[in-house]
Amino acid sequence: MNNYSPSGSIIEQTGSRTQTYMSHVYGWMTVGLLLTALVAWFASNNLELLNILYKGMWVLLIAELGLVFVISGLINRLSGSVATTLFMLYSVLNGCTFSIYFIVYTSSSIASVFFITAGMFAALAFYGYTTKRDLSGFGRFLFMGLIGIVIASIVNIFMRSEPLMWAITYIGVFVFAGLTAYDTQKLKALGDQLSQDDPNMFRRFVILGALTLYLDFINLFIMLLRIFADRR
Repeated sequence: MNNYSPSGSIIEQTGSRTQTYMSHVYGWMTVGLLLTALVAWFASNNLELLNILYKGMWVLLIAELGLVFVISGLINRLSGSVATTLFMLYSVLNGCTFSIYFIVYTSSSIASVFFITAGMFAALAFYGYTTKRDLSGFGRFLFMGLIGIVIASIVNIFMRSEPLMWAITYIGVFVFAGLTAYDTQKLKALGDQLSQDDPNMFRRFVILGALTLYLDFINLFIMLLRIFADRR
C-alpha cells in the first residue's frame, strides 16, 4: 500500500520555501543593521566628519527617503543586485544620520537600548510568524498611526513641543511594535507564494522584506532611545 501523501509533500515544500525566504530576509536585515551601526560608530568618533554630516543632515534625510521610495515603489523594475546595492547605500546613509545620537546619548545606554529593542523585535517577529490569528485587519490602523506619526513629527519640527514629542514617542512604540508582527506575517505569506526558480526576483523580494523589517526595527529603536537612553 502506498502511503505517500501529495498534500503533505506540498505543505513540506511550502514550509521549506517560506523558511528559506525568511532566513534570507533576516540575514540581509542584519547586514543592514550592522552596516548602519558601524558607520554610525565610525562617524561619531570623527569630529570633522560629524560636523560635515550635521550640516548636511537634511540632504541625508531626503536622500534616505528617496531611496526607500525607489526600493519599495520600483522593486519590480530593479534587478536583485541593484536592489541590494540601494539597500546597502540606505543603510550607510542611515548610519551617517544615526551618528548624531552618539552626541546626544551615552554609548552604554545606546547599547542597552539596542539589546532591549532586539529582544522586543525578536518576540514580536516570533509572534507574527507563529500566530494563527490573521493580523491583516490591523494593517489599516497601523498605517493610519504611521501617517499620524509622520505628520505630527513634521509639525513638531516647527512647534518644538515636548509634550507632543513624548506623545509621538509612546504612540510610536505601539505602532512599530504592531508593524513588526504585522509585517512578519505578511512577509511569511509572501514567502509561501514566492518561487525560488527566478533568483533575480527572489533577491528583489528578499531585499524588500529586509528593508521593511529594518525600518520597523530602526524606528522602534529610535522611540525606545528617547524613553530609556541616558543623555550626555
